[in-house]
Amino acid sequence: MATRLSSSYHDDSEINTNFDVDDREQAGLLAQDVEKGQEAITPPSQHHEDTVSTNKKLVYLFGYFLCNIGLTLYNKAILGSFKFPWLLTALHAGCSSIGCSVMLQLGYFHATKLTRRENLALFAFSLLFTINIAISNVSLAMVSVPFHQVVRATTPLFTTLLFRIMFNRTFNTATYLSLLPIVLGVTLAVYGDDFRYTDMGFILTFLGVILAAFKTIVTNRMMTGSLALSFWEILLRMSPLAFVQSIMYAYFTGELNAFNIFLRTELFAEHSPVHTTPLGFMCVMLGNGFLAFALNVSSFSTNKVAGALTMTVCANIKQCLTIVLGILLFNVRLNVMNMLGIVVTVAGGILYSFVELDSKKKKALQQPKR
Repeated sequence: MATRLSSSYHDDSEINTNFDVDDREQAGLLAQDVEKGQEAITPPSQHHEDTVSTNKKLVYLFGYFLCNIGLTLYNKAILGSFKFPWLLTALHAGCSSIGCSVMLQLGYFHATKLTRRENLALFAFSLLFTINIAISNVSLAMVSVPFHQVVRATTPLFTTLLFRIMFNRTFNTATYLSLLPIVLGVTLAVYGDDFRYTDMGFILTFLGVILAAFKTIVTNRMMTGSLALSFWEILLRMSPLAFVQSIMYAYFTGELNAFNIFLRTELFAEHSPVHTTPLGFMCVMLGNGFLAFALNVSSFSTNKVAGALTMTVCANIKQCLTIVLGILLFNVRLNVMNMLGIVVTVAGGILYSFVELDSKKKKALQQPKR
């Protein structure tokens, strides 16, 4: 759930409509339009992210970076020995479910009554989330980490392609060009000598990228399309489903059995190799879970105000920032190509920001005055 609910296993948050909230009564769900034999309606010229101030976007993006990198470092420093990715995903989903339930009881948001079709859409969304994580984890076993990261760096390109296919939405030429140094920069930053893959790993890695791009778009449409759900409500309804699905996957992959062995032979053993008490271990895991909850809230809310494409761009920039922090905190060694890649990525991010700001100004000038 958080770009993948954790950095190691996620990275580490859409309905196929393209109407703003104001069109809700006229548009309805796209599926209902198809059933009625209606022709596709031309999407609005101004998208939700275009109506949000730049300062607000920057605040949300800063919070997203803070939570995302914080969870990454948390996992690296403390949870490196916890080799149960699906149980970790279940923990994150469970903590998100509890956190949203508490916020609901405190009155921060109100649950709406959804139709059967809308509930099915949320269930399908939760499946998309867990399948995306599954594909990424399976592909990682078939390819090297540098290859996996290089392919994942192309997510912004696939996002623009899916926008064109699904919504006939295009971006200006400058936006497309600004994505190139970001993708190239991450490729150089993570490139290493161990660049290998199997045929199936190659296919699954690219499938994972497509699913990641699709998931980001679907997340945005859930909040800005005809459903117009708050990010709180999406997390509230989706997290329990993702929790159950993750537990089931952990069972079928043998993780539950392996975790049981870990508890008996390591954590609760008389001479435990784990350098903490069971209570300390529980506190560490709960801390990680609720940091993931904060990341999920930040990721969903930022997706709504900044847009799906900007989220994928931020994921690439975050990857380079994590490498920089790795140099400072974990003595990660880089070659000249890797360092050049970081510089190119940051420069691409700055260029993308200027292009988006200029595009927003032009759209504002084109809007009719009232």
